[in-house]
Amino acid sequence: MLTVHHLNNSRSQRVLWLLEELDVPYELRKYQRDPKTMLAPPELRAIHPLGKSPVIEDDGQIVAESGAIIEYLVDRYDTGRLAPLPDMPERLRFTYWLHYAEGSAMPPLLLKLVASRIATAPMPFFAKPIARQIANKLQSTFVDPQLALHLNYVNNELAQTGWFVGSEFSAADIQMSFPMEAAMARSGLRAKLPHIAAFVKRVQQRPAYRRALERGGPYTLG
Repeated sequence: MLTVHHLNNSRSQRVLWLLEELDVPYELRKYQRDPKTMLAPPELRAIHPLGKSPVIEDDGQIVAESGAIIEYLVDRYDTGRLAPLPDMPERLRFTYWLHYAEGSAMPPLLLKLVASRIATAPMPFFAKPIARQIANKLQSTFVDPQLALHLNYVNNELAQTGWFVGSEFSAADIQMSFPMEAAMARSGLRAKLPHIAAFVKRVQQRPAYRRALERGGPYTLG
C-alpha cells in the first residue's frame, strides 16, 4: 500500500488531499515538528536524506517534493480527471502551475514570514531597532513588491475560469492551494485579490479537502 510520511502543519496536506480526490487507499505515518524550532523530527531522515515532508513510498519507490509527487500520482492513478493527458494542449499549462507553486509563488511568501519573525524575535534591547529596520526595509523594497506582482498575476489568471487549468478543477489547483492560502493569511492583500479569495473558499469546501484535514490534522498559515 502507498505510504505518506506526513509532517504536521505542512505542505504534505496537499498529497493527502490529492489521494482523497483520487480515492486511492494509503497508509498515513504522522510526524510532529519540534515545538521550539518548528523543524521536522530526525526520524524523517531515515526516509529521505533531507528529512522533510512530503515524502511518499509506493512499490519500493521513494518520491519527494510536492510537484514531483503530484505528477507521479496523477500519472499512475489518474485517468484524465485531475490532469490533462500528456498529448493534450492543456498539459503544458498544468505542468507550469505545478512548478510555479514552489518555484515562484512560495519564495516571497517565505521571505515575508522570515522578515516578520526577524522583526519580532527575542534579542538584546539595543539590537531590536536595527533588526526591525532591516526586516522592514527588506519587506518594503523587495518582498512586498514581489508579492504584489505575483499575486496580481495569479488573481488575473484565476479571473478567466476560476481554476488554474481550463474550466475544471485539477491537481494543479491542489498544488497551488497552499501558496494561495498562505497569501490570504500573510500578504494583507485579501481585499484586493477577489479571485484568489474565491478560489481558496471554493477548494476548502471540497469534500476530499475536508477528509484530508480529518486524517492529517489542521494546519495554520499565519
